Amino acid sequence: MDFYGFYTGQEFEAYNFLGAHVEEEGVTFRTFAPNAIKIAVIGEFNNWTETYMEKVHDGNFYECYIQDAKPGMMYKYRIYIKDGDFVEHCDPYGYGMELRPNSASIIRNLDEYIFKDEKWMKSRTDCIDKPLNIYEVHLGSWKRKSKEETGWFNYSELADLIIPYVKQSNYNYIEIMPVSEHPCDESWGYQNTGFYSPTSRYGTADQLMDFVNKCHLNNIGVIMDFVPVHFAVDYYALAKYDGTALYEYPHSDVCYSEWGSCNFIHSRGEVRSFLQSAANYWIEKYHFDGLRIDAIRNIIYWHGNPDRGENKSSIEFIKTMNKVLKEKYPSVILAAEDSTAYPMVTRSVEDGGLGFDYKWDMGWMHDTLEYFKIPPEYRAEHYHKLTFSMFYFYHENFLLSLSHDEVVHGKATILQKMYGDYNLKFPQARAFYMYMYAHPGKKLNFMGNELGHFREWSEKKEQDWILLTYPAHISFNKFMKDLSKLYLKYPALYKEDYNDDGFKWIDCHQEERCIYAFQRKAGSQRIIAVFNFSDKDQDDYELTVGEGKKIKIIIDSNMKKYGGTRKSDVCKYEALIDGKLSIDLPPFTSRYYLVN
Repeated sequence: MDFYGFYTGQEFEAYNFLGAHVEEEGVTFRTFAPNAIKIAVIGEFNNWTETYMEKVHDGNFYECYIQDAKPGMMYKYRIYIKDGDFVEHCDPYGYGMELRPNSASIIRNLDEYIFKDEKWMKSRTDCIDKPLNIYEVHLGSWKRKSKEETGWFNYSELADLIIPYVKQSNYNYIEIMPVSEHPCDESWGYQNTGFYSPTSRYGTADQLMDFVNKCHLNNIGVIMDFVPVHFAVDYYALAKYDGTALYEYPHSDVCYSEWGSCNFIHSRGEVRSFLQSAANYWIEKYHFDGLRIDAIRNIIYWHGNPDRGENKSSIEFIKTMNKVLKEKYPSVILAAEDSTAYPMVTRSVEDGGLGFDYKWDMGWMHDTLEYFKIPPEYRAEHYHKLTFSMFYFYHENFLLSLSHDEVVHGKATILQKMYGDYNLKFPQARAFYMYMYAHPGKKLNFMGNELGHFREWSEKKEQDWILLTYPAHISFNKFMKDLSKLYLKYPALYKEDYNDDGFKWIDCHQEERCIYAFQRKAGSQRIIAVFNFSDKDQDDYELTVGEGKKIKIIIDSNMKKYGGTRKSDVCKYEALIDGKLSIDLPPFTSRYYLVN
C-alpha cells in the first residue's frame, strides 16, 4: 500500500493491505488504529483468547499472522483504549460479518470465485447513448422463502429468481439497495457497520459474486447503492474505533447526521482512502457495473443545509473518488442521489464538475407526482408543472427515478398517488408512465411499481405477488412490460437524451384541455408522444407532425389489453394531410406515434 497516499486520501486499494488476508497456511491481520494502547485478535482459531498484534510501519498500524486461522472463521479486534479498558470491534476492512445482532467479522477468501463474464465486461458502457431501464430492488423483500424474520433467499438463489423476471419485464439493469453489512433492518442498509462486508442476511461473498456473474451472463447490469456520508453508531463498528473519533468528527455539532448516525470526516485522508477504496473494492472484486451514491446533498453542504455553506473537504473527496474511478473503469456508472441545485454535478472533474455520469431528477419526480394527485378539473391551473423540467433538463445528465423513497412512510405508492378511486387510478398511471418513458432521461422504477402496488413498501414483507391474480393488475403489468420493451427497442426514446436535437415540444399550450405533445428523435427515427391528462374526451385534436407521409400508433395506454376502452388493439399506418393528423383522445390517454 502507498502509505503517503493513504494519509493524503489518494489510496484506492487499502483493502489489499488492511483486513484479514488468507495465505497458504494461515491469515495475516492488519488494522489502522493510531491511538490504541494495544490490540489483540480474538477468534475461533484461538478460542477467543488474545493474540497480540505488533505495531508496524510508522506505529499507526497493527499486524499479526495466525497459522490456525482459516476462511469462514470469526474474529474481532480487542482494542485497548487505556489501561485495562478495551472495546471489541469488527474489522473495518473485514470481508464478511455475522448476522445481526452478532458482530464478529468473518475471514473470506475473495480469490476463490471465478467470474465468467468476460464478454459482458468488455462490452458494457455507461449507457449515455443507450437505453438504461433500472429495476430497483431490496433483496430481502422482493421475494422471501417464508414469513419468518430470517426467511430470506441467498444471493445466488435470488439471481435464479429475479433474472428471468427482469428479462420478461424488459429491464436491463438491476439496482440493489445497500448490501454492506448493517445491524438494523429498518435502515435498509443505509447505516453500515461493515463497508467491505456483504450482508450475511443473504449469504456469503461468493454468493454475491455469483449473483452479479449470473446477471452479466444474461446481459443485465448491476448497480449497487453506496453510502459514503455516514455510518452506524454501534460501539463495535467504526465509532471511536481506536478510542478516539477516527472516522467521525470529534465535535458534537457536526458529528451526528439527521438520521442519528455518525458523519464521516472527509477532511482526513485516512477516511477518504477508506471510503474510495470501498467504492473501488465493490467494482473490482464483485464486478458491480455502477454505484448510486447516497445523500450527495450532505456531501455538498454541511448537514445537507445550503445555509451552512459548502463542505469543501467532502466536495474534494467526491471529486477525487469519481475522477479516479472513471479513469480506472470508464464503463462504470456513477449516479448521484442529489436533491440540490448545485451546478455541474454530472460534468467531469476536469471541467469543474463533481464527475458523476447521472443525477436523479428529483424536481421532475416531485412535480410530476404532485400533478397527478390533483383533481383533473384543477389540472389546467398546474399545466406547466409538466413543462418546467425541460427548462433545466440539459444542465445535467438526469435520470428519472421512482425509487423506494417515494413509496414508504405515508407517501403512498405510485399507483395510489394517482387521483381518484380504484378504477380511475389505472388509466392515469398508464398515461403517467408513458409520459415518463417518453421524457428525456434514463429510467428507474422500484420493485412493486410494475405490479400496481397499493401497499406501501415494507422491508419486512415480500411484494404482493397475489396482485397478479387480479385482472386490473394483470393488464397493468402487461402494459409496463410492453412499455419497457418499446423503450429498449426504439433509439428515439433514449439515444439523444442529453442532446437538445433529440427533443422538441410540438404543443405545450393546451392548458384548458390538458393536452401535451412532443417529439423524440434519433437519426431518421421520429416518435411523437401525445398526452391527454384530463378526464374528458378531447375530440378533433389536430396533431402537427410536420415532415412525414404516414404515421402509426405503436402504443396506446387506452388499449383493451391494458384495461382500456379502445375497441381494437390493432394499429395501422394513417396518411398525413399537410403534415397534420386529426385525432380523438379519450380521458387519461397517452400515445406514441412512429412517423414515416
